[in-house]
Amino acid sequence: MTPLLAEISGNLHVGLAAFAAALGVAFIGGKASEAVGRNPGAATKILVQSILAIAFAEGIVFFAIFLATKGWPG
Repeated sequence: MTPLLAEISGNLHVGLAAFAAALGVAFIGGKASEAVGRNPGAATKILVQSILAIAFAEGIVFFAIFLATKGWPG
């Protein structure tokens, strides 16, 4: 019974992390396009910052997958 609960909680863990990352990427993309619409001259700076922020948001999923497959150290 315990391995089944561990597997379910690991899958839930990864699913929620992926969902949160998707929401973060959508929010970042929406705000970046809004910012470029308001100030087209700053498009390059906004693009660089939004790509960096999206990479950090997607990095959360990799941590969740690692923790779900390996578990906590110790």
